Amino acid sequence: MLDFPTWKKVWLWGLTLIAAAAALPSLLSATSVKWPDFLPDPQVNLGLDLAGGSHILLEADASQVQVQRLENMEESARSAMRNAEPRIRIGDVSTADGRLSFMLDDPADLDRARERLLPVINGNGLVREWDLSVVDGQRMILTPTQDGIETAVAQAMDSATEVVRKRIDALGTREPTIIRQGDTRIVVQVPGLQDPDQLKELLGQTAKLEFKLVDPTALPSDVEQGIAPLGSEIFPFAETSGFAGSSVAVKRLGGIRGDSLVNAQQGFDQQTNEAVVNIQFDQQGGARFATLSTENVGRAFAIILDGKVLSTPSFREPILGGSAQISGGFTVETANNLAISLRSGALPVDLSVIEERTVGPDLGADSIKRGLLAMMIGSVAVIVLMIASYGRFGVYATIALVFNVLIILGIMAGLNTTLTLPGIAGFVLTIGAAVDANVLINERIREERKRGRRVVAAVENGYKEASRAIYDANVTNFIAGVLLFLFGSGPVRGFAVVLVIGLFTSVFTAVTLTRMWVAGWLRKSRPSDISL
Repeated sequence: MLDFPTWKKVWLWGLTLIAAAAALPSLLSATSVKWPDFLPDPQVNLGLDLAGGSHILLEADASQVQVQRLENMEESARSAMRNAEPRIRIGDVSTADGRLSFMLDDPADLDRARERLLPVINGNGLVREWDLSVVDGQRMILTPTQDGIETAVAQAMDSATEVVRKRIDALGTREPTIIRQGDTRIVVQVPGLQDPDQLKELLGQTAKLEFKLVDPTALPSDVEQGIAPLGSEIFPFAETSGFAGSSVAVKRLGGIRGDSLVNAQQGFDQQTNEAVVNIQFDQQGGARFATLSTENVGRAFAIILDGKVLSTPSFREPILGGSAQISGGFTVETANNLAISLRSGALPVDLSVIEERTVGPDLGADSIKRGLLAMMIGSVAVIVLMIASYGRFGVYATIALVFNVLIILGIMAGLNTTLTLPGIAGFVLTIGAAVDANVLINERIREERKRGRRVVAAVENGYKEASRAIYDANVTNFIAGVLLFLFGSGPVRGFAVVLVIGLFTSVFTAVTLTRMWVAGWLRKSRPSDISL
């Protein structure tokens, strides 16, 4: 175990120095020394409790999920009846009281209509989402079940959490904390972002994009009074559209939603040079858009974003490529934010900010100073104890401890992990526990010498026997650290990251590196006795 050929020494020293060097940019960032621009500069990210940042608590409007489900079910039911052979005619469609009901023109179609609806209302088959009942042998009523509503809300919140995560990642922020809280709330923490206005604007935008045909039969006077023709609805124009204060009537069903978008990029209109958003549909959405544009050449359609009409252009010709352009008086910044929102997907529900906090960096700086003070005091105490107890072997343990701290920082910088206040506590704990392996090894060597073994044999056997206990102890700690990371959140995960990384680096420095140093000293000095 004490045999270290040259190639192995070069490999171990190279690995150690590279990992330690990766910590230098993070250490120098706290001083006035500037890191050279031509060199890589991996940095340890600081968490919200150390660097400050924005804390926002969002709450969703769960009632929107039920409204959207009703609209989707109405469209699905109409499609199922329309595609039946022969067609099943229905009328008197109503979505009052949170349920969908419609009348069959011919009561004899009842069994066929029920057969067509069963696949639609069963959903995934795991939860019964809708109850189907028949009144007077002719009116069919679809009522959402409580289990179905709860499942839909949970799915909507999961989707909303993922959309929020994508939007924040697109801002280029590092290691944000985005977690569910309760049934309808999402906690968002973004370290380093001192101005939450941009974050609120980005997250407050639902980015629900729709393309709907303008109803040409609607009278302007009726629209101004909020009266829409049967089968249509009224939307106001956005303030940036140039028609602020007026509204337009559009067909309620039969349009295209933006959930089939695969890309959205900010660009410029080639004719007017104004900022626009270029969008691209997937294959299915592109086919639907091509069908809509082909069947309605010459007709106006409304581009609706979050319930506001951006513009009402006309289909001059069929749009077959699955691409479109959205304009509406954007600036470059607003167009880019809209592109980010559309790329990350529309929020299935509106999110409102119910709590907002801006954490300044002063508290974090104080925490860093106190953490470093605790680390220094702990390190000095450990170093004094190790050298006093084990002499030369204590010096080796001390050098290994310094490299251990540098390697942990280097690995965290290379992996772009985040250091939190509990992470500093993990550092202090690692310092105290890092020399445990050396204590076990040195005590084992001392026992071997008392049994009469020679120096080389005692050292070799001490490392060999102690390594078993060291590996067993670190495996159990590793399992605990992984579980903390998987099931914890925020501060707990920050502690787990440092703990797990520290386990690997402690074993490497305390066992492998010290063994290499001790082996080199024994070969060079060939002592007849050692002092432990």
